[in-house]
Amino acid sequence: MIEAPKFAVVLSGCGVFDGSEIYEAVCTLLAIDEAGCSYQCFAPNTWQAKTIDHFTGQSTAIAGDEDNRNVLAESARIARGNILDLSEFQARDFDAIVFPGGFGAAMNLSDFAAKGSKCDVNEEVKRVLEEGHRQGIVIGAMCIAPVVIARVLGKNKVKVTIGHEEAVAAGIRQMGGVHEDCGATDVCVDEENKIVTTPCYMLAKSIREIARGTRNLVDAMVELM
Repeated sequence: MIEAPKFAVVLSGCGVFDGSEIYEAVCTLLAIDEAGCSYQCFAPNTWQAKTIDHFTGQSTAIAGDEDNRNVLAESARIARGNILDLSEFQARDFDAIVFPGGFGAAMNLSDFAAKGSKCDVNEEVKRVLEEGHRQGIVIGAMCIAPVVIARVLGKNKVKVTIGHEEAVAAGIRQMGGVHEDCGATDVCVDEENKIVTTPCYMLAKSIREIARGTRNLVDAMVELM
């Protein structure tokens, strides 16, 4: 019996303002399951850049504070506890890897939110992307997360989308990537590098659009396998 394609889903915390965007993450897991594939969630075992009260929108802690939160522990909330430290990821075990959006991608997986195109990327995230690209597994990202792909793999002239926000698109180009304008539920497919991206909440106005966009992304990723 042929084994179902397996996705690694890399989370960056729990909550749009300081971690993974929860609707994007959950809709991605649902789309993977509905496509007949399986998944394993991962997150880097590191501290959040800061913790945001999602009711008030105010920062309650920053890196180094005792009450700041751990990215892996927070991501486990979305994964219902079924999650692994990203250091355990091995590309040979997967057919695809996908990064939901949320500010965690720009604050915890990288510091794009603070440094823009000169950002640094978490060492485990960098390893995973380089190893995955080298071994030819399909890479997907949504919302702001494509900037992480561009920072790590920009030397390969990767083509990605974040929608059509020019300031972020300019940052992608400065990192060596190629930006393609897309609608909220459209996908940008880089067949040569086996990378698929979609804007999600960079443009989307409803969870319905998120469900459609993540489904389109997962379907396009499966077609590249």
